[in-house]
Amino acid sequence: MKSTAMAHCCHTMKLHIILSALWLCLFAASLQAEPAAEEKKPNFVLIFTDDQGYGDLGSFGSTTIRTPNLDRLAREGRRFTSFMSASSVCTPSRAALLTGCYPKRVGMHRGVLFPQSTTGLHPDEHTIADHLKRQGYTTACFGKWHLGHHRETLPRQLGFDTYYGIPYSNDMNHPDNSGKPMGGHKGMDALWIDSESTLTKWNTPLIENEQIVELPVDQRTITRRCTDRAVAFIRENQSRPFFLYLPYSMPHIPLYVPDDVRDPDPNRAYINTIEHLDSEVGRVVETLRNLDLAGNTYIIFTTDNGPWLTFKHHGGSAGPLRDGKMSTFEGGQRVPCIMWAPGRIPAGTECGALASTIDLLPTIAAVTGTDLPADRAIDGVDISRLLEGAAKSPRDEFLYYARNGQIEGIREGDWKLLVKSPESKSESDRAAQSEVLLFNLAEDLGERHNLAAEKPELITRLRRRMLELDAAIEAEARPAWQKPGS
Repeated sequence: MKSTAMAHCCHTMKLHIILSALWLCLFAASLQAEPAAEEKKPNFVLIFTDDQGYGDLGSFGSTTIRTPNLDRLAREGRRFTSFMSASSVCTPSRAALLTGCYPKRVGMHRGVLFPQSTTGLHPDEHTIADHLKRQGYTTACFGKWHLGHHRETLPRQLGFDTYYGIPYSNDMNHPDNSGKPMGGHKGMDALWIDSESTLTKWNTPLIENEQIVELPVDQRTITRRCTDRAVAFIRENQSRPFFLYLPYSMPHIPLYVPDDVRDPDPNRAYINTIEHLDSEVGRVVETLRNLDLAGNTYIIFTTDNGPWLTFKHHGGSAGPLRDGKMSTFEGGQRVPCIMWAPGRIPAGTECGALASTIDLLPTIAAVTGTDLPADRAIDGVDISRLLEGAAKSPRDEFLYYARNGQIEGIREGDWKLLVKSPESKSESDRAAQSEVLLFNLAEDLGERHNLAAEKPELITRLRRRMLELDAAIEAEARPAWQKPGS
């Protein structure tokens, strides 16, 4: 009896020890659970170049420009080959990117802003930065803004904690855009040959938060300095979630690079500039890798519109696409896009499904498991499944607006309709003299074969749908900010 009781006692003690050990393991796991959940909140780095063509990266077909860092991102991430900017010019495309809306919906569709402009993106708009900041993200913008240079419309009023960059295009002069040097590709040749021209021929400001801190800005080093800020920002915020918006002002003319990497041949100015940008992107990615942040960071690389072809060797290439900046042909709005997030986005893949910059806000909201404000309409859709490797896009339509904000086209599946009207004519004359173009982009990416005469019923249906969607956007449009008294 005694030995049985002792055996029972030993068995009970062992059971208690096992249960206690199991409880300690569970307790330790629970202590680690909260930090692990916090670590799962991903960082976002959005890199937005200016006037870079669809064909200006090695991973998008360039044989003349070396872009090893961006090509590596493409190999480790996903190339989007049917990715659309919402405008063919700077200001509207940037408003669309940040708000998830066609520019007309937010009152930013009528061309670009200038130093003498009295409007800007309304601070009541909900931007990507606003959305992430409300989740506890630290947010920063380093680069070209171009959504209003007045205090009320600068980045810190639209969701960013800090800003450093050029308030509008780098070929614009403070305060009234006067006194600019000769333009055209020959004028750009002269500026490239004389790198000091950035200080003697231009009066473009550099702003930190809301103050001009350098006038004129030394454009030779502005790309590198924005990268310096980006690298410092990542280091300072490595232990908490961050959103870094890096809208480089290059390769918008005039082109400048640091003297220590400059090729003096003006015929290589654009090549030199893109290769410098690639190196700077490489510095950002290297910082993420070195800090062990790559596995928890999304990088999205794209550009605001197509290349400025009239500047010849100071402008880029649209590759197989027709036309460039300021055009609603594909070369004006189909832009290179790379998305990278190791372990989240499948490496070495390509997505040919239709997607757009206006889809980034709802997609980021989906990735972070958060809802967008219910008090306003947007035009973007959640394409997070495309990031994960899906082939079919939830977007089956896309509208094309001319640089003056007029509706000009619609894409539905592979079909694209353009109705081009002379800008200088009256409304009745524009309607009478409109050029109707219909393309099947799957068979004719270069938009060379107009099929309008063969598909009259399709044209009627697409045109009706285009006008219907545009009218709905106009009816719900929200105003841009307007300077009081202007």
